[in-house]
Amino acid sequence: MVWELVLLIAACTVVTVGCLVPNGWLPPLPNDKLLHFVGFGGIAALALPLASSRLEGAWILIGVLLASALIECLQNLLPDRRFCWRDIAANACGIGFVAVCALLYGAI
Repeated sequence: MVWELVLLIAACTVVTVGCLVPNGWLPPLPNDKLLHFVGFGGIAALALPLASSRLEGAWILIGVLLASALIECLQNLLPDRRFCWRDIAANACGIGFVAVCALLYGAI
């Protein structure tokens, strides 16, 4: 369980830093929305095993979605970054994909 938590914290750190660094620091991105889908879907997939019930799983997924929206809002404080609804939609799709897979697999 310790390694899973370390991996979750590392993933959260990488995704958050990637979303909040200035654009000039990032390499050219081939598909920004795919990165959002994979990044926040990955965080959801790593966080979901912490749930001991479907209700806890739902709250974890809602928390990941709210965190992704907060990160998007924080981008407005940076000089060359802007809030984007499409990024939140890509985040939500990644989180939703993980939720559906977890339900079909019986993980929650």
